[in-house]
Amino acid sequence: MRNSLSRLYVVVPAAGTGQRMGSAVPKQYLELNAGQTILGVTVSKLQTLRPERLVVALHAADTWFDELHLSGVDRVVGGDNRAASVLSALAAIDARDDDLILVHDAVRPCVRVADIHRLIDLARDHAEGALLATPVIDTLKRVTNQRVNETVDRSQLWQAQTPQIFRFELLKRALLSAPAATDEASAVEALGMSPRICPGRADNLKITTNEDLDMARFIVSGESQ
Repeated sequence: MRNSLSRLYVVVPAAGTGQRMGSAVPKQYLELNAGQTILGVTVSKLQTLRPERLVVALHAADTWFDELHLSGVDRVVGGDNRAASVLSALAAIDARDDDLILVHDAVRPCVRVADIHRLIDLARDHAEGALLATPVIDTLKRVTNQRVNETVDRSQLWQAQTPQIFRFELLKRALLSAPAATDEASAVEALGMSPRICPGRADNLKITTNEDLDMARFIVSGESQ
């Protein structure tokens, strides 16, 4: 049932160190476009949603965030994993149980704001939450010791993305129950619930490697033209 009175809060887990990139700074602080960092571009898109609060969960030893001079953004110390970081942000939010919490990866700067609005509309209509995702299009192989065991049926497989959005009380309860969850939807699923899929775009990529960074720079440069 639609609840247009619920408020929107945004949480950005950004406590990772990005060691796989081999850079001198965590990957969210690498330059993406025209002097803007990955995190800066991500936050600027999320700010267009005009949330009640936007909270970024950072590593305790983070020394780079303040240099971005992001106005209207609150910071908290994140945890050892994703769930702990999101819970740390939730603890800093004075939200009602029915308010919407939108969680988005710091290193997904290519998300389209129009897709986020569609996701929010979907979540207002469905109490079990929603997430952006894309259908799997590649042929998938199950492999052991570099030997193919079988080809996996992909007809019902989707690749989860962010943002993911859930009611405050539900998300907090789910993450407390599943502290090792790798995303918010899987924690909610562990409670026996079924979040809705909002079809997203393949170019909403998560920057993990240098090749991802090159692709993200290309995508974002096209958006600004």
